[in-house]
Amino acid sequence: MLEAILPGAAHLQNFHPLVVHFPLALLPTAVLLYLLAALAGRDSLAWTALWVLVLGTAGAGAAAATGLYAVDGVMVDPTVRERLLEVHERWMLATTALALFLTAWALLARPAPRRGRVLFVVGLLVLLAVLTKGADYGGRLVYDYNAGGSACGQPIEFTR
Repeated sequence: MLEAILPGAAHLQNFHPLVVHFPLALLPTAVLLYLLAALAGRDSLAWTALWVLVLGTAGAGAAAATGLYAVDGVMVDPTVRERLLEVHERWMLATTALALFLTAWALLARPAPRRGRVLFVVGLLVLLAVLTKGADYGGRLVYDYNAGGSACGQPIEFTR
């Protein structure tokens, strides 16, 4: 059934690659919207930023959960596991924790904190830095070491 609907997904070892891109897109978008809301002084942008932050944080939770579930099945050399996979895991768990904290703060101060706004924006920028660092490790795992992928012979013959 999955093969007919999503033939590429049918070959995945786990669901982590299917959900990881949501927080990678939504969390930076939320930061941008919060910055624009602060600069323009527009609550409508802050409300949009809040909901994008909530969705990005939910995506981060899903990505963390699927990543933790998949970690034991990733077939990489032990040195790659130690130097990249475990480091990626720590950065992304920190990203998820920081996103949860900032989301709770924003929800309590809907749509954005008035007191401590500068600290909140700094927190959002730190979130971006932590997310970027962790995603870089994830990208290296995928593109340099084929983590989560399966070996394939070359050349690949494409059939429709």
